[in-house]
Amino acid sequence: MARYTGPVCRLCRRQGEKLMLKGERCILKCTLDRRHLPPGQQRPRRRKISDRGLQLREKQKVRHSYGVLERQFRRHFAEAEKRPGITGENLLQILEMRLDNVVYRLGFADSRRQARQLVRHGHITLNGLKTDIPSCAVKPGDVIAWRQRSTNTEYYRRLVERIQDKVVPQWLSLDAENLSGQVLALPGRSDIDLRIDEKAVVEYYSR
Repeated sequence: MARYTGPVCRLCRRQGEKLMLKGERCILKCTLDRRHLPPGQQRPRRRKISDRGLQLREKQKVRHSYGVLERQFRRHFAEAEKRPGITGENLLQILEMRLDNVVYRLGFADSRRQARQLVRHGHITLNGLKTDIPSCAVKPGDVIAWRQRSTNTEYYRRLVERIQDKVVPQWLSLDAENLSGQVLALPGRSDIDLRIDEKAVVEYYSR
């Protein structure tokens, strides 16, 4: 399965803002705090970014934040266009309902990248069944939990100690004692705390 394997700090430097791709490490020790210039050896030129460039930058921000490659992101956008309602909000809703994102939102991982790894390694179950597909779409009523054999790992024991104070979005519920969560409803735009201009993403693909 294709995935981005390069340095994620370059992505934040390219956007000029923290995308929280490494979780708490982005707060404690971030390359962007020391190096504000975009990646590359050439001296940045002072030029005005076109509307198309702003739309591209916003699209890349959404894509990198959720850890989705371009081909899969286009499929998500095509699905968002088919759904009734606002296309931009539909797109964010589809991305939020990915299994790796839900694992991250429940606090089982410090970042979406780590959540993707947990799912790929078979540590997570969906409705009692092992699922190793990070892009799997969950729906209201689904239960996400840890696989029984994975509860013996050192990571799980450390997670139990620090997840007690975890605050999850309103569209999710967390059972901190059993380390399981349930999807209560579809997330609304107000439930997504990322600073994203989804209208620019729609405009980018509409040209």
